[in-house]
Amino acid sequence: MAPKRMPKVYLVRHGETEWTINGRHTGTTDLPLTANGEAIMLKLGDKAAGPGKLIDPTLIGTVMVSPRLRAKRTFELIFSHSPVKPPMTIDERVREWTYGDYEGFYKHEAVAARKAKGLPSGEGGWDIWVDGCEGGESAQEMTDRADEVVRTVRDAHRKWYEDPERKEGDKGGDVLIVSHGHFSRCFLARWLALPLPAGQLFVLDPGGVCVGQYYHDLGKTALGAMNLGLI
Repeated sequence: MAPKRMPKVYLVRHGETEWTINGRHTGTTDLPLTANGEAIMLKLGDKAAGPGKLIDPTLIGTVMVSPRLRAKRTFELIFSHSPVKPPMTIDERVREWTYGDYEGFYKHEAVAARKAKGLPSGEGGWDIWVDGCEGGESAQEMTDRADEVVRTVRDAHRKWYEDPERKEGDKGGDVLIVSHGHFSRCFLARWLALPLPAGQLFVLDPGGVCVGQYYHDLGKTALGAMNLGLI
């Protein structure tokens, strides 16, 4: 019997909102997608989601969707053309970084707020990857949360891959995460066993799809692709 295919994790950032356009930090604020964001997600779904396509619902065994409206709507739209849809499963662990006192702030406003409180500002004034967010999540808390999600994904992959009952056509096994910009970058850094600040090396555009996979065996994580579906 041929070996099973290696399972993958698909990481989708939600579509465009007003605050993704202007650069305000959007954590708990429940903004809808813009009209353009909805249109882009519909186009992505038509092109990339469905049986035999990039995000194949027949191969998805685990779904993790952020509880925010923009993420849930993104999930609905990308599968709106597909005759097969995986069930939406809401998971708080893939929510956006909780920005706390900096919710809705532009970066320069967060820098000013920190200076007014006499908090360390360093070069550039505020480095979320090190300083975290006052009243919100620290960098260590984000590391811990991303690590928990990575473990959940890898456990799901291993359980499926090592199942002695061969699934017809190797169905299931893959994981789909629909989340946000900062959380997605945290996840990618920790998926690759990099320190959290390495998340700055990844840019996941609104509506972009990233693929996490393995190199040869389940012990070696790899990045398969970035920002698929947007061209």
